[in-house]
Amino acid sequence: MKLKGLRWFIIGLIAIATVINYIDRNAMAVMWPEISRELGLSKDDYALLLTCFTLSYAFGQSLFGKILDAVGTRAGFTLAILVWSLSIAGHAFARTLLTFGILRATLGLSEAGAWPGAAKANALWFPATERAFAQGIFNAGASVGAIIAAPLIAFLFLLIGWKMVFLLIGVLGFVWIIPWLLVYRADPEKHPWLSEEERDYILNNRVSKDAPAPQAEYAPNIRQLLSHKESWSVILSRFFLDPIWWLFVSWLPIYLAETFGFDIKQIGLFAWVPFVGAAIGSLFGGALSGFLIRRGVSVGKARKGVILLGCVVMMPALFLCMNAATPLMAVLLIAVVLFGFQIAIGNIQTLPGDYFSGKSVGSLSGLGGTAANLGVLITTWIVPMATQVSFAPVFLMAGLLVPLSILSLLLLGGRVHRLAGRQS
Repeated sequence: MKLKGLRWFIIGLIAIATVINYIDRNAMAVMWPEISRELGLSKDDYALLLTCFTLSYAFGQSLFGKILDAVGTRAGFTLAILVWSLSIAGHAFARTLLTFGILRATLGLSEAGAWPGAAKANALWFPATERAFAQGIFNAGASVGAIIAAPLIAFLFLLIGWKMVFLLIGVLGFVWIIPWLLVYRADPEKHPWLSEEERDYILNNRVSKDAPAPQAEYAPNIRQLLSHKESWSVILSRFFLDPIWWLFVSWLPIYLAETFGFDIKQIGLFAWVPFVGAAIGSLFGGALSGFLIRRGVSVGKARKGVILLGCVVMMPALFLCMNAATPLMAVLLIAVVLFGFQIAIGNIQTLPGDYFSGKSVGSLSGLGGTAANLGVLITTWIVPMATQVSFAPVFLMAGLLVPLSILSLLLLGGRVHRLAGRQS
């Protein structure tokens, strides 16, 4: 059997996994007002649980980057979603801060595998002209998950309570594994359902046409990866930029509750709106990059130009959030922020596949993810201290992170092409 357009089925399944990923991780934030009231927990306790998640998520990015490069995308993704589904289901039985902390740590460790896994699958299955759009589809899955999470979790909470909600959403991952193992039988080189025409198209166009590939495939280890300034452009740009996304993923329900007095039902009605902007930005940023490359713009100029566009959209909207007077104004401004963020981040996440072969993409993507979550960890502990009066200082901090990310990319990114090993 041959399946036309198999690569799009693969990225579609990965996007669905990301939807599940975000439903799982957002559930606690949406239900936190009730969980904290019932168990006597505070905003500082919430920050501590975010820290448990973020630390393990940071470590998990690098860990799963190596695991995916070692065992492959099929097995690596299966392992990740098995562990995170068990972890989120286990939240139903947590009654203490310690138990929640352990479960948030295992959830973060395993959910981290989705990002290097997606980057690796993207580099393996898509040519350079389609890679940013494929990454955009994957990132749109995160946004769709966040869109679905708030109203879905609020509805289920009102229907069956927070404990049963955690059990129910834990089942989703186990259901996903069935089509994943059925469809992802092998990488493009050996997949039995892939037509020869599509196989040739993928394999012959992995490297951008504007830069010659090295004579021999270069698969650097971690030390060698870190010897390239281009790797550091990915690592540092994500260190500065990713905390902006996590600010809203982790704190938006708390922001709405504290600033506008929202209950869980009202959070469900409003908290999904910003992520519509994120979903549109994911697809737009990837499509624009691919469009420019097909029109003869070099990969490097296309990627960097679109990243810069996203940052230009993002920064003023963050500053305007400081004075948002109504919940509708607030969520619409945040939607603009996340629209710009996803335009930028989708192209940053494709850079490992532009610089290195599939054998090292997972590792560099994992390192970038680890750096991103170290940045998130720092901002997580700033939020409770900075929001004693309002969230305005947090929006200011986020706006100032944007130019730091741009500078990291422009000063260290160099010419975007497939890199070769250094001569000794």
